[in-house]
Amino acid sequence: MSVVWIVCVCWLVCQMSITASLRWRRALYPSAFRVKRGTPAFINPSFQKTVEEAGLLYEVLLSGGFMDAMHGTLHVPDAELSSLRRLQVLEVLCEDVLPRSLSEILRVSAGLEQQRGTLRLEDFERTVLTLVFTAQQIQQKQSTAQREIWRNTLIRLYQAIKADLQHTHR
Repeated sequence: MSVVWIVCVCWLVCQMSITASLRWRRALYPSAFRVKRGTPAFINPSFQKTVEEAGLLYEVLLSGGFMDAMHGTLHVPDAELSSLRRLQVLEVLCEDVLPRSLSEILRVSAGLEQQRGTLRLEDFERTVLTLVFTAQQIQQKQSTAQREIWRNTLIRLYQAIKADLQHTHR
C-alpha cells in the first residue's frame, strides 16, 4: 500500500513540476523559434551582442531606418549602412520575429505585464524594437482613434521596459 502511495505522490509532483515549467517558459516572441530561414544560426536570433552592434542599431535608427508594416522589411536609406553584413540578423528580426499587427503587439504587452523577474536579453531587445515599430506606426496613422490605440500600446510597452530596467537595478 505504501509503495502505491509513494508512486502516486511522485507522479503528482512530477506533473506539477512539468505544468509549472511550461507555464513559466511561455515565449513572448514565439516566432523567434520558427524563423523561416533554414539556417540554424537564425533560430532565436539576437542582434545586440556587443556595444558596437548596439551603436549600429542606434545609427540605423538615426539615419531614418524604418520597418515596413505590411512586409516587415527593414528600410535603411543610407546605402553604406544597408550594405553591412551585420544588419542581416536585424533584417531577420524585423521580417520574421517582431510582431507587426496591433493584436500581436497587444498580446506581447499583455505577456510582458504578467512577466515575473527580468526579461532575457533577446526578449528585451525585441521589446525595444517593437516599441520603435509602434512609435513609427503612430506617426503613420491618419485616424485619431487609431493613433490613440497605438499610443496606448506604446505606453504599455514603455512601462514594461521601465519596470524591467528598475527590477534589474534593485
